[in-house]
Amino acid sequence: MRIGIVCYPTFGGSGVVATELGLELSKRGHDIHFITYNQPVRLDLLSHNVHYHEVNVPEYPLFHYLPYELALSSKLVDMVKLHRIEILHVHYAIPHAYAAYTAKKMLQEEGINIPIVTTLHGTDITLVGNHPFYKPAVTFSINKSDAVTAVSESLKNDTLRLFNIKNDIHVITNFIDNTKYKFAFTDCQRGMMAKDSQKIITHISNFRPVKRILDIIKIFYNIQKELPAKLMMVGEGPEREKAENLCAELGILDKVVFFGRSNEIDKILCFSDLFLLPSETESFGLAALEAMASGVPVISSNTGGIPEVNVHGITGFLSNVGDVEDMSQNAIHILSDENRLKQFKHNAKQRSFTFDILNVVPQYEALYKETLAKSKASLV
Repeated sequence: MRIGIVCYPTFGGSGVVATELGLELSKRGHDIHFITYNQPVRLDLLSHNVHYHEVNVPEYPLFHYLPYELALSSKLVDMVKLHRIEILHVHYAIPHAYAAYTAKKMLQEEGINIPIVTTLHGTDITLVGNHPFYKPAVTFSINKSDAVTAVSESLKNDTLRLFNIKNDIHVITNFIDNTKYKFAFTDCQRGMMAKDSQKIITHISNFRPVKRILDIIKIFYNIQKELPAKLMMVGEGPEREKAENLCAELGILDKVVFFGRSNEIDKILCFSDLFLLPSETESFGLAALEAMASGVPVISSNTGGIPEVNVHGITGFLSNVGDVEDMSQNAIHILSDENRLKQFKHNAKQRSFTFDILNVVPQYEALYKETLAKSKASLV
């Protein structure tokens, strides 16, 4: 199949998932065309069947805001015709599904029918999409898609609850490539991060308020009172300064490392003993899954799609949002016994194979084929 993929080319989960999906599809012989305003961050290798097409938005003094949707729609029309793309897979309802539908209607004027698969990732539904200014456009975009997927049952239910959706929504979860989580780091490298006696606690995110960054600091404060520990904070965002100030107030700055954005996440996770994800909401919890793939148990909130990934009492523990005390006690319970910690690490790693890319990508392939067949049948 010749597949066009539209996504945000950033470090966010949706962009990473879209890029990894495209690369795996290319390995299976499909011709993949990424169409976006920058080369996706994980798209470091172009090949004969992986292509990138940049969407340029020319500046024009009439526009207060550059019209990316118009530029994207036009680019999609051109690329579908030039490369004979058979199906478009767009990640995020707005602006991508909206732009894709506009392109679809323009192509129909030229006798070309291009089906659209839309994947909902979370923010496009629960935050931006639910805003009154955007809700009609999001509803329209989802209902006009030829197929719709959501990355968790929780997100599917949120979508059906918040919008008047007439389309079926297929749940195809996020995934990871477990082959990328086979490490050969040495103990001396661990020694660069913490003492042998210290447990390594980790958090990775964009440090937005929804991640409840201050809860992480409070949980770690409770942990380090009971056993030697060090906290690795990986990421950048608006809550970082508040977190640093809280560490100073609690007197634990020497036990917390703020990495900012890091290219050594695999190494940090490899040596980690526990991962904290106390988020207000998560549509899936990809960061938790990446930790589990590294054999790291997870202490998390029980919100959104996280319980579909982190199994309570098996791969970690779930607590109510904001229940710092419960999360702290669960963390100490895991870390305070070496045999128990070893078992949780094993369970986390085994659970991650459920979401391996080799199990998930065939579901997308099947959906593409089904959508293409329906699209062709509708023309008869």
